[in-house]
Amino acid sequence: MQNTIRYPVTFTGVGLHTGRPVRMVIRPASAEHGIWFRRADIDTGDTLIPAVWSASEHSPLCTKLVNNAGVSISTVEHLMAALAGCGVHNAMIEVDGPEIPILDGSAAPFVRAIMEKGLRQLASPVRAIEILKDIRVERDGAEARLAPANTLKIDFHIDFDDAAIGQQTKSLVLNNGTFARELCDSRTFCRQADVEAMRANGLALGGTPGVNAVVFDGARVTSPGGLRHRDEPVRHKMLDALGDLALAGGPVLGQYTGLRAGHTLTNLLLRKVFATPGAARMIVCDTATTARLPGVGLHWGEIPKVA
Repeated sequence: MQNTIRYPVTFTGVGLHTGRPVRMVIRPASAEHGIWFRRADIDTGDTLIPAVWSASEHSPLCTKLVNNAGVSISTVEHLMAALAGCGVHNAMIEVDGPEIPILDGSAAPFVRAIMEKGLRQLASPVRAIEILKDIRVERDGAEARLAPANTLKIDFHIDFDDAAIGQQTKSLVLNNGTFARELCDSRTFCRQADVEAMRANGLALGGTPGVNAVVFDGARVTSPGGLRHRDEPVRHKMLDALGDLALAGGPVLGQYTGLRAGHTLTNLLLRKVFATPGAARMIVCDTATTARLPGVGLHWGEIPKVA
């Protein structure tokens, strides 16, 4: 059955790119509502933004959604991953600014707050997107692919010149509590040269090394406290991929493979899937299929503690 959160959950923080204070409230929603954002800081016009692939607009550093009136919300990927990983299908998310708060740069604070409040089951079956054809997109040496599978699987490979990152590969079946156990506490990361370039261009103004991002400089991890996982970068890329796939309109049943892929490439992949006749279909999940979805059976003890 579909789920929503049991009680409203409030977060306060700053936007990663603007550095502006942000207050966000995730509110329960009815069955078939889906995930929507509302810009609480805008008084007139259409302030509702759907969390769907077709509303995504290219942004080099995050996933940005824009409605038909031009109202946008940025950096939605970590929150979308948390909602998907907890099995939340319906919610209204009110934000008083143009960005989701970055918090610690991972999805763990969202996951812990959502699960602490608990979920409420709704009297409507879950609808999932079943991948039927092998679809891939490539750009600038990067590749993203979706292939048929009876549950969601993510394979990811990254390759960076920085010795502290290097080549990393990881594969996971995203059943049940896997996202919470394996991925949700992995933070966004960047290189020191990227930090300097972004700030010179007025970006990443809310980024604080060791607080909401991991910073690498050649063979060094410059962030205080080091890494949460030896392969934290590839885990975070998988977290991002889950958040971007959550814009499909329902849980995805398929195998996602990312080779140096990012937000834009994953969105282009979804666009190609839905533009290709017979590449995917929406199904009503039976009991066996529902049992294989992310978040089903997740319990409190599986969620990592974060400082």
